[in-house]
Amino acid sequence: MTLTRRRVIAGTASLVTLLPLAATAQTALAIHVLKDPNCGCCTSWVDILREDGFTVTSENSLGTLLMRHKLDRGIPPDMTSCHTGEIDGYVIEGHVPARDIRRLLSERPDAIGLTVPGMPYGSPGMGPESERDAYDVLLIRKDGSTEVFSSYGAA
Repeated sequence: MTLTRRRVIAGTASLVTLLPLAATAQTALAIHVLKDPNCGCCTSWVDILREDGFTVTSENSLGTLLMRHKLDRGIPPDMTSCHTGEIDGYVIEGHVPARDIRRLLSERPDAIGLTVPGMPYGSPGMGPESERDAYDVLLIRKDGSTEVFSSYGAA
């Protein structure tokens, strides 16, 4: 196959067309997580996201610094959990399933983000899903109010 001017132009046009799509696909799943360095369930949740195709960076934070970070991002104190993620302008608080994060990014509601308050057993990173307690994933609105985004029944 010889390299012709036509092939170079066609190849360049294809590359220019596809590069923005590739960049969007890569950055759309990049999440940064602040977590307690001694928390095994935080590490488990990060591992679950990685297995689901997310690119995860994490940063250790403790006590009041971690709580201040949560409050500064608009998470109401009664909606907190053990770790906080940030993805594409949204905050992800606690053991939120990957499919709900993907849905949030797809629907793009005018909101702060999602939370699974506390640490419900069987939520991602908190034990086997086959033995889970019922829990809700809540959407945190910009005024601090919440509404159910999705529900998971007891197994």
